[in-house]
Amino acid sequence: MLTQKHLDKVATFHGHICPGMLIGFKAVEGAIAQLGLSDETLPAVDEEIVAVVENDACGVDAVQVLLGCTYGKSNLIARIRGKMAFSFFSRDTGKSVRLVLKPECGEGLTREEYTEYLFTHPYEELFDVKEPFYELPEPARLFASQQCAKCGEKTAEFGLRVQNGQLVCRDCYDAYQREGF
Repeated sequence: MLTQKHLDKVATFHGHICPGMLIGFKAVEGAIAQLGLSDETLPAVDEEIVAVVENDACGVDAVQVLLGCTYGKSNLIARIRGKMAFSFFSRDTGKSVRLVLKPECGEGLTREEYTEYLFTHPYEELFDVKEPFYELPEPARLFASQQCAKCGEKTAEFGLRVQNGQLVCRDCYDAYQREGF
């Protein structure tokens, strides 16, 4: 169970306590319970825990601080959908969980009341606990880089496109409007 000490650690990193940060805090609480994680194994040192976040809001900071999921370790994956939804995977056990904030959560509460509500209620009352509808993302791969023919910046091969017979980065690529139609 997460404690005030854990909350203080996240608040120090995030800069303040707010409802968004507490949503992530409680999602982490759910991940710990559902995946059977313990303080002794946290934070992750590599990719043994993977978090897929569907927002780029305050709660992601709690995921980084408490679970050790970061962009640098490639175990924090942004799947931006504008949802307060978090999926967590354990590579060690094969367990996974998707926590989606309940639509009615916080209805009619002031910001201060909502903050208190989030902190004092268990994750099961705040989130719908589901299975992710996608598989565990593959471990990070190393890619060779090539120079973009337009801007000259080195780009990992997965980020390059071929245009007019040349390799260009996605920023320089002039997408075909019917692409993906």
